[in-house]
Amino acid sequence: MTMANEATNTMRALRGLGSESASVRLRAALAVGSAPDPRWVDELVGRCAIEPDFQVREMLTWALTRHSPALTLPRLLGELRSEPAQARSQALHTLSKIGDRQAWPAITRELMTDPDDEVARSAWRAAVVLVPAGAESELAGVLATQLGRGGRETQLSLSRALIALGEAMTPVLRAAQSDPRPDVRRHAIATEKLSRDPDAGFDFAIEEARRVLVLGPSGQEE
Repeated sequence: MTMANEATNTMRALRGLGSESASVRLRAALAVGSAPDPRWVDELVGRCAIEPDFQVREMLTWALTRHSPALTLPRLLGELRSEPAQARSQALHTLSKIGDRQAWPAITRELMTDPDDEVARSAWRAAVVLVPAGAESELAGVLATQLGRGGRETQLSLSRALIALGEAMTPVLRAAQSDPRPDVRRHAIATEKLSRDPDAGFDFAIEEARRVLVLGPSGQEE
C-alpha cells in the first residue's frame, strides 16, 4: 500500500469517527489504531471526551495506546483539567492503560475525590496502576477518605483499588472500622473481608459487614 493510499484510508477512518452509527465509529477507531499516526492523536483524545458509546470509547483508548506515550501523555494530562467529566474520566482511563508512571504526579487528590463518580473511579484505577514504590500507604490514606461513597459499583471499585495496594491498605481499613459513620465502617469491613476471600464476592462481603455492625464481631447482638 502506498503512502498516499494509507493517508486516504486514515482520513476516511477519521471521518468515520463522526458518524451517527456506533458500529461505523468503532471500525473507524480500529482503523486509526491499526495505523498509528502522530497527526491524529488530538482527534482521538478529543473524540474520547464526547463519544457516547462505551465500546467505541474502549477502542479509542486502544488506538491511543498504539501511539507513543511521548505524544499521548501531554494531551491526556491536559484533559485532566477539562470541565466535562467524561473528558477527565476517559483521560484517566487511558492513562491507566498506557501505564507510564510519568503521569503519576497528575493523579491528584482532587481527581480521586472528584464529585463525579466516574471520574473518581477512573482516578482510583489509574492511581493503583501508576503509584510508585513507597507511595502506597499515602495513596491508601487518600482512598480511605472515600469509603462509604456512592452505590454498589462505586464501592466495589474503591474496594478493588484498596485491595490492589496490598498490605498498605490494612492500617487505613482498621482505622475506618472505628469511624462514627456506619456506611464507612460497613464498607471498610466488607473490603477487608473481600481481600481475604475474593471468591465470596462483594455482595456477600457487604452482607457480612452489615451483620457485624448489627451483631458485633462475636456474632451475638450487642
